[in-house]
Amino acid sequence: MEHQAAGQDPATFERRNKLFMLLQAKAFRRGKVVLASGKESTYYFDMKPAMLDPDGAALMAELILQELEGIEADAVGGLEMGAVPLIAPVAMKSPAYGRYLPGFFVRKAVKDHGTKKRVDGNDIAGKTVVILEDVTTTGGSAMDAVKVVEDAGAKVSLVISILDRGEGAAALYADAGVPFKSLFKAEEFLGVDAA
Repeated sequence: MEHQAAGQDPATFERRNKLFMLLQAKAFRRGKVVLASGKESTYYFDMKPAMLDPDGAALMAELILQELEGIEADAVGGLEMGAVPLIAPVAMKSPAYGRYLPGFFVRKAVKDHGTKKRVDGNDIAGKTVVILEDVTTTGGSAMDAVKVVEDAGAKVSLVISILDRGEGAAALYADAGVPFKSLFKAEEFLGVDAA
């Protein structure tokens, strides 16, 4: 796959390689598809099978928490549905990384019953939060979550995605002054022959 980055500890390198292999097997598909952004593509990442796999959930949470080292955060969350399978594992494992990061999620639309909130879960008013995302293409979905949590009185310190397709998300966040990271980039998978 790739070489160990300078300064990267062997445990992180091993986790990243394991997650890469799991994503390659469970999430990466070749074939024509229309993405949420409306763009057509010849490949697709369906992260749900990997995010809902016990090993995948653990590896994603651990790698996200390592990326959050030194990042100010009081909570983690994101837009339904892409972020929802990530939120609980990250929140659950956060104490092992010296953090206590409760979760929340942003609804795509207000429910017509109950509390009628767009942000559900833990209260984020006055807090600094990290937005989680499964796959970023143009960045529009996570940017919707950023706007909603800012309207709810929170500050976004980072948007972090499992995979960036490299189709505009990084530029969108940079233009908005929102820090952005991804664990993987699409080209890492496109260079590997589908066996």
